[in-house]
Amino acid sequence: KINFFSYCSFPKVLIDGPYGAPAQDYKQYDIVLLVGLGIGATPMISIIKDIINNMRQLDGDLEGGDGNDNSVSSAAFKTRRAYFYWVTREQGSFEWFRGVMDEVAETDKKGVIELHNYCTSVYEEGDARSALIAMLQSLNHAKHGVDVVSGTRVKTHFARPNWRNVYKRIALNHRDQRVGVFYCGAPVLTKELRELAQDFSRKTSTKFDFHKENF
Repeated sequence: KINFFSYCSFPKVLIDGPYGAPAQDYKQYDIVLLVGLGIGATPMISIIKDIINNMRQLDGDLEGGDGNDNSVSSAAFKTRRAYFYWVTREQGSFEWFRGVMDEVAETDKKGVIELHNYCTSVYEEGDARSALIAMLQSLNHAKHGVDVVSGTRVKTHFARPNWRNVYKRIALNHRDQRVGVFYCGAPVLTKELRELAQDFSRKTSTKFDFHKENF
């Protein structure tokens, strides 16, 4: 009887992991800033959905729910405010998570989650054409509650966010608190977001912990 494997040379394979995504640590923060660039919004949407589920459990506890499981989950849920910024070039991308964004608008009665959509392929803010779109956008949103760009209840901004102003507003709103910043997307934005987190942590009483996941 011949052992075939004794005549073969196989490479040595080393397996390491699994490693959790940085965004899994969001639950340790009371305040989170979530930034998704293009398809990088996917893990951030997962966080948003988890926050929604935890809010529902909290509401169940407050209404006298009888399950101890909910109480345990609620005790471990620290997040009290979430800011989500999604930056994408394609208007059609907003179709991916339309249901989630509408669900947030319907479920989040206490205003825990703040959603911001940015479409960078539309004319820059200040351009007469973007001003016309913005006017039509506001009229349609006021009348029907739906944004004409994203097709959701979340109004869409044009161009790119002013990230310094984003950090500044959060720092002013949450003095003496620690904010978890989670970014997923191309490396191009990593440096700016990290440096702003460090800068505002030094110059204000708000501390920003930066976490990133590039692809």
